[in-house]
Amino acid sequence: MEINKLEGIIESILFTMGESVELQKIAAAIEHDEATTRKVIHQMMDKYEVESRGIRIVELNDSFQMCTKKEMYEYLIRIAKQPKRYMLTDVLLETLSIIAYKQPVTKLEVEKIRGVKSDHAVNKLVEYNLACEVGRLDAPGRPLLFGTTEEFLRRFGVQSVDDLPILNHEQMENFKSEAEEEIQLKLDV
Repeated sequence: MEINKLEGIIESILFTMGESVELQKIAAAIEHDEATTRKVIHQMMDKYEVESRGIRIVELNDSFQMCTKKEMYEYLIRIAKQPKRYMLTDVLLETLSIIAYKQPVTKLEVEKIRGVKSDHAVNKLVEYNLACEVGRLDAPGRPLLFGTTEEFLRRFGVQSVDDLPILNHEQMENFKSEAEEEIQLKLDV
């Protein structure tokens, strides 16, 4: 195998793993002995140091790790200080609306309403600080209860959950029939 191909494989391993990777594991992955693997990695380390690259490879107790050069920290800090923009997908909005209207609510209750697993959606909403744990249900297993946060109120421009729009009976029936039609379409496919 040519040297450029080996370097590309090693680079992808170190980048993807994020943590240090033992020389032995890298050698096994590229199907070469440890001495050859070490030589290739050291050549890569020299290239990264000479070129004006933002990354480098470090050796840690017979393991190697890709990391950022310290000269680049200032730029990383600039990025980290910028406000994050969150993307609220339909799944997240649906889950958030269930939490908002039914709070305090367990993941199981959210899943019963949605008809699918909701771990990822609830966890994302907690990460985005739109939902949070508000306690535990006094039942076997003591499942977590979720509710909305002050950030949710700010983002949606309401003073309290009591100010959320109330759906009338006709709107509820329309939503219900649309959901049933959507389920039927999925079953027909």
